[in-house]
Amino acid sequence: MRHAGGVSDFPPPGVSHGGPILIGLSFRDAFRAQEFLTAMRRLSSIGSLRLRDAVLVSKDASGEVRVRETIDPQPGRSALSGAVWTGLLGLLVGGPVGWIAGLGVGAGAGAITAKVVDLGVPDEWVDWFREAVAEGTSTMVILAEDVDLAALRDEAKRFAGADLVHSTLPEASLDELRRALEPEGDA
Repeated sequence: MRHAGGVSDFPPPGVSHGGPILIGLSFRDAFRAQEFLTAMRRLSSIGSLRLRDAVLVSKDASGEVRVRETIDPQPGRSALSGAVWTGLLGLLVGGPVGWIAGLGVGAGAGAITAKVVDLGVPDEWVDWFREAVAEGTSTMVILAEDVDLAALRDEAKRFAGADLVHSTLPEASLDELRRALEPEGDA
C-alpha cells in the first residue's frame, strides 16, 4: 500500500518473511506457469528465498485435473535411495548377507520416510487447489521460506496478468503482490 510521500508498506530489499509462505498463481498455459517456477528457482539461487516445494495443478476445459509435484520426495525414489545406502553399509559391516539385509531395511525406511515426512505443499492444500483453479488454466503453487518480499514483488511484475489464486503472505505484502500482477494500464 502506498502512502503520501511514496512510502511503501512492503519491506525494503533484504527484509524477508522467515516463515513458510504459500503462493498459487494461475496462468492460461502451462509454459507460463513453468516460467514462474523458473523465476522462483532463480530467486532461490541468488538467496532471495528458499524454495521448499512447487506443485503444478492443471485443469483442462473439461475439468480434468492433473497434479505434478516437483520437489516433494516420492516413496519409490526414496526407497531406492535408502536401499542403496543401507545396502552399502550392510555390505561393509556384514558382507553379502549384510548387503541383502541392508537393501530390504533401507528400501522400507526410505519409503516410510517419504510418506511420513512431507516437506512440501501439504496434501490438503493440493486438494484445495485442485478444486479452486479455473478450467483451462495451469496454476503453479510454491512453498517457500526466507522470502525477500521486495525481490518477490519485483519478479512478479514480469507475470502481470496472472491470477493470484491464494497466498499466505501478510496482508500488506499480499496487496503489493496483487498490484505487481496487474496488467499495464490497470494500475
